[in-house]
Amino acid sequence: MEVILLTDVDKIGLRGDLVNVARGYARNFLLPRRLAEEATPAKVTELRKREGQRARHEAQSFEQAREIAERIGQTELRFDVKAGPTGALFGSVTPTDIVDELWKQQKVRVDRRKIGMDNIKRIGRHTVPIELFTDVQIEVRALVVPEGGELPPEEELEAMEAAARAEEDAAAAAAAAAQHTEVQEFLADDQPETETPEPNAPEPAAERDAEPVAAETESSQ
Repeated sequence: MEVILLTDVDKIGLRGDLVNVARGYARNFLLPRRLAEEATPAKVTELRKREGQRARHEAQSFEQAREIAERIGQTELRFDVKAGPTGALFGSVTPTDIVDELWKQQKVRVDRRKIGMDNIKRIGRHTVPIELFTDVQIEVRALVVPEGGELPPEEELEAMEAAARAEEDAAAAAAAAAQHTEVQEFLADDQPETETPEPNAPEPAAERDAEPVAAETESSQ
């Protein structure tokens, strides 16, 4: 089923992309959460029109790309986001967010697929590489700041990230230990039970019958 993404979706695409996904995934996840809309012919036409308009603002030559690079070379993008105590974001800063902020500040369009970054998921000072044109690359600084605050010093950011990694490692170790315990319990339950003879159990009939026969044989000799 073809849908148009309304926001960036990990491993699916970026906002505005026309993508083909499983119908169940679209009906049960993307559409109800307003992450995408159904790609009707009218909406696809509108999408193509918007893409053409954006493309006119992107670099069309090496010289244009160099001019844009000079304009945004000293740009610092700031994103105020909700974050937890260890600096992890409630969400992420995506390539589309970078593109939108560049347009807002500099009225410059860049191709989202030429932004060489994964989604940013922690507060901090980040460097975002962008390919404006063939052989024209630039790096833009991005500050990801906790909402209502400012960035702590670099040493504190490193300590927060180390604490977050330690928590993740501990959680992973606990999950692995729990899984190991479950496997051992399953294997123990799966072992066949060994029958234990009851105490003072009567002798089998064959053994009882064998004794008189042996006695009679001895007396006849």
